[in-house]
Amino acid sequence: MSPGEICLASFPFGDTAGMKLRPVLVPSGPIGPIPEVLVAYISSVLPAELMPSDLVLDPAKPEFRSTNLKTTSVLRLHKLATIHASMIARHLGDLPGSQKKTVSAKLHHLLASW
Repeated sequence: MSPGEICLASFPFGDTAGMKLRPVLVPSGPIGPIPEVLVAYISSVLPAELMPSDLVLDPAKPEFRSTNLKTTSVLRLHKLATIHASMIARHLGDLPGSQKKTVSAKLHHLLASW
């Protein structure tokens, strides 16, 4: 796994115990002797109003075909989790290179705001 990959992984629920298999963006490679990865939530449920930390991924547009997502989805960069690398089920696709700077800027803005 490497930065920019979109994978299927077990992502923790925010409000209850448990996990759900879902697409995630991997913004960092594995870290540590017992490898963990940072992942960002991807949802096919588009919010009524996008947040500054959201990025719409539309696989119908040529620039997003490399994601291999089946439907228009939203990358929610404010929903981050650190998971054990073994919780990555499989590789789905890749974030297009043209969007990596956008994601980096959104993450920087999100994390630099404190």
